[in-house]
Amino acid sequence: MKKEIIIDGVRIVYDESGPERGAPVVLMHGWGCDHSTVRSVAALLEPGLHVYNIDLPGHGESDEPPTAWGVEDFTRLIEKFCKQNGIEHPTLIGHSFGGRISLLMASRNDVPRMVLIDGAGIKPKRPLKYYLKVYSFKAAKKIFPLIFGEKKGQQLIDKWRGSAGSADYRNSTPVMRAVMSRCVNEDLKHVMPDIKASTLLIWGENDTATPISDARYMEKHIPDAGLVVFPDAGHYSFLDNPGGFAAVMREFFKKDLEKKQ
Repeated sequence: MKKEIIIDGVRIVYDESGPERGAPVVLMHGWGCDHSTVRSVAALLEPGLHVYNIDLPGHGESDEPPTAWGVEDFTRLIEKFCKQNGIEHPTLIGHSFGGRISLLMASRNDVPRMVLIDGAGIKPKRPLKYYLKVYSFKAAKKIFPLIFGEKKGQQLIDKWRGSAGSADYRNSTPVMRAVMSRCVNEDLKHVMPDIKASTLLIWGENDTATPISDARYMEKHIPDAGLVVFPDAGHYSFLDNPGGFAAVMREFFKKDLEKKQ
């Protein structure tokens, strides 16, 4: 059932499904997606769990953040979402960007279980050419307005920014571009040892957005974590190998799915 809620002036749209008395699950999609992307994940759990499948701020039908939010801001919003909906001890499931929020939230709340699907949260290692591009761009932001004037200089900077960024970056609004830049550069390694949730890591071996090395690090530093790797899958491992993914999830949530609600 499609619902909406206002949190600190931000309208959040979400889909709620599953038995009323089922254990609560908060499901969060990746960057540039919405709740429909992970709808198949919700469908696996609906027979026994109560699923809140959220359009994160700036995605789907939910409002954009009012400013350039970081992971902390998104996490506080989900914490308030749980409080306003009376959700206690939620299981967190996060794909990609949703994994960042899951990691931080699980590190400081009573979260019994967590599933990260090709989850983000570790700052990527950058090659030298990346830093050359960054510093060249920063220099251009100062020099172009002096050479070409404020208006023309800004136009050239915006054009450079758009052509140099990733597809996700180019397709985002100015606010969401700032959000993306901020969140991608946040590293959540420091919170991993504080996570008490029983954690399932599901990864595609060929994931280039959040490489398998990230999963190995999380498996080692989250105290109660186990890793499942699908050999011929990428960043959307749950879509690349739906059969294997379903089998792993049903086993992890076996007790809940066998209960008669």
